[in-house]
Amino acid sequence: MKWLVWFHVLVAIIGIGPTFFGNILLRKHQTITDLRHNILLQHKLDYFPKIGGTIAVITGILLVIFGDYGSILQLWLFAPLLLYLAIQVLVIGFISPRLYELQHWLLHPDNRASTQLPLKHVLILNALSNLYMFVSFLGFLIFLLMVIKPS
Repeated sequence: MKWLVWFHVLVAIIGIGPTFFGNILLRKHQTITDLRHNILLQHKLDYFPKIGGTIAVITGILLVIFGDYGSILQLWLFAPLLLYLAIQVLVIGFISPRLYELQHWLLHPDNRASTQLPLKHVLILNALSNLYMFVSFLGFLIFLLMVIKPS
C-alpha cells in the first residue's frame, strides 16, 4: 500500500505541478516574442495535468478503496475530487479554447512580424492569465487538503 501512496504523491506533483507554470508563461505585459515562445511551452505542459492529474485521481480512489481512510465523503477526500473536476472544466472548457485561439494568431505566418497583440488577443491573454491564477489556487487547495488530512 505504501508504494501506491508514494506513486499517488509523485503522479500528483508531476501531473498537477506544471499547471502552476501557466501563471508565469502566460503572464500579462510580456513581449510578443516571449509570448510566442511561452505559449508553445505551455501547450506542451498542458499534457501533464490531463494525464498525470487523471492518474492521480485514479490512484487516490484506489487508496480510498483499498486503504483504511474511511468514507470518500470526508471533506479532505471529497473536496479535492471536486476541485480537480473544477480544474478540468476550467482547463478543457475555458483555457484550452482561448489558448488555441491565441496560439493560432501568434504562430500564423501573417502575424510573425507583429510586435504588438491586437486588443482582442490582449483581452484573451488577460483572461488566460486570470484563469491560470485561479486554477493554481485550486491546485494549491488540493495539495493543502492532502497535507492537512486528519491522522
